Amino acid sequence: MRFILNVLWFIFGSGLLLAIGYGLAALLCFVLIVTIPFGVAALRIAGYALWPFGRTVVSRPSAGVASGIANVLWVVLAGWWIALGHIVTGVAQCVTIIGIPFGIANFKLVPVAFWPLGRQIVDVDNPRVEEQSWR
Repeated sequence: MRFILNVLWFIFGSGLLLAIGYGLAALLCFVLIVTIPFGVAALRIAGYALWPFGRTVVSRPSAGVASGIANVLWVVLAGWWIALGHIVTGVAQCVTIIGIPFGIANFKLVPVAFWPLGRQIVDVDNPRVEEQSWR
């Protein structure tokens, strides 16, 4: 069922358009060198926006203070209006019975769009946070 919902989301629920938008935002962040951490977060959101069903967002306990400070900057500059866009789109999609799963997928994107750093996207069946090793 997740696969079918993901394919329908990709085609009809704006999954492809969201992924392209977040990908372009990531590209802009990479060009502006100082904003590379935001670009990495935008790529993570793009992957989640492409296939949201069967995955969820969890907080990484080892994220640190720098992630919190950067998230405050993100919220002020972009996060609040991106999250608001997901909320408005989700409400509009929930107007019809067929659009309810797509609206729920948009609501799932709100927390990671609002506060993206220090989060990880994991499988619903195995929601364990895996720490990345940079060795």
